[in-house]
Amino acid sequence: MDKKLVIIGAGWLGEALAQEALTQGWQVEATHREQGTQAHERQFALQDEGTLVHNVSLTDAYWVCAMSPGARRQPSNYQQSLEHALALYQQLNGKGFVLCSSTGIYDQQSGQYDERSALSLATARQQRLAQAEQTTLAAGAKVLRLGGLVGPNREPGRFVAGKTLSSHPEDKVNMVHRDDVIAGILTLIQHYPQAQPIYNLVHPSHPSKQNYYQVHCQRRGTQVPQFSAEQPVARVINGGAIEELGFTYGHDI
Repeated sequence: MDKKLVIIGAGWLGEALAQEALTQGWQVEATHREQGTQAHERQFALQDEGTLVHNVSLTDAYWVCAMSPGARRQPSNYQQSLEHALALYQQLNGKGFVLCSSTGIYDQQSGQYDERSALSLATARQQRLAQAEQTTLAAGAKVLRLGGLVGPNREPGRFVAGKTLSSHPEDKVNMVHRDDVIAGILTLIQHYPQAQPIYNLVHPSHPSKQNYYQVHCQRRGTQVPQFSAEQPVARVINGGAIEELGFTYGHDI
């Protein structure tokens, strides 16, 4: 297998993926809106008029789109940037393409959700996620739906400290560590031809939000959050299917 990798969106996840791939001997091009100074950095920027400025040149590579699809709001050019990325991937004879999507696409009601679950797409964000996924799948590419991301500089005991969350203390968490996401991406690439079109990446542990955040806040010595919802939501997303490719979750959440 040619160890060539193009990463569109070298942010908190994408740059960490780039560094791990470089360590493993991959040839890497990872993009930012502006040209960087490191040897592996490239530019990929959609201009206001819709034209693409880039210097991605790696042929016969695997591609990962790690652009953030946004939390409550989404960059207005996310879909257009994805479409440009897929077109460029095809022009450069890409070997496989993986979109990092979100488990936020699943319904917010209680239930067990996996890759075969029906989607109601009740919110504008869910509809945007679905549009991006459908565009990707129509191009013959793969989708990874990521749970809530934790890892370096995203420590739960810090980002929820003292806040009031719009959830219930008995709600379940659906989280995944960045290092497991990176390992999952590389596993999917290594088994790309036989892999399913869609996989979840969510740690198999689903503690209550109260217990989960209490542990992390105690660890950091920060104030535990408050919760404002009156009814709990037992929403659990199953991330076990990708383990059929030989992947294992190795990092606590």
